[in-house]
Amino acid sequence: MTEPRPRVTLGPGELVGLAALVAVFVGLITLMVTREPIFSLIVFGGTFVLDLVVLAMLMLAITPNRPGDGEREPETKND
Repeated sequence: MTEPRPRVTLGPGELVGLAALVAVFVGLITLMVTREPIFSLIVFGGTFVLDLVVLAMLMLAITPNRPGDGEREPETKND
C-alpha cells in the first residue's frame, strides 16, 4: 500500500510574499502604461490587499477543520 502524501500548505510569510509579488507586477504594468507613479502606488496597494484577502479565503477553504472539544475524529477526512 502507498502512504498518503502530506498536504503541503503555504506559510504566512509565503502568502504575503506571493501577494506582494503579484502586486508589484500589477503596479509595474500600471506604471508603464499610465506613467503616473501615484496612480501606480494606489493600484499596487489595492492589489496587495485584495490578493491577501483572496489568498486567505482560499487557504481557509482548503484547510480541514479540527474537531471541537469532546467530538471524535471522523473516519474519513471528507466529513
